[in-house]
Amino acid sequence: MSSLIVDLVLCGVAYVVLIYFVATMTRARIQRGRNRNDDGDGGIEDFTPPKIDLPPGVIWPSDIPKRRKQTEIF
Repeated sequence: MSSLIVDLVLCGVAYVVLIYFVATMTRARIQRGRNRNDDGDGGIEDFTPPKIDLPPGVIWPSDIPKRRKQTEIF
């Protein structure tokens, strides 16, 4: 047999062994974690939006000052 065929066979065997080990390790990890509600990031949940520093003269639409009614003077 040529060396190319031997190399291809050895690469195929190594690929099958690698996939087998990855599959068995992944299956064991999934079965260990029984709590499916945990998203895994941990920490404190903070739902407040971030405070973004805007350039001078730019304001958010929600921060527009309220106008007072102008009374007409005759």
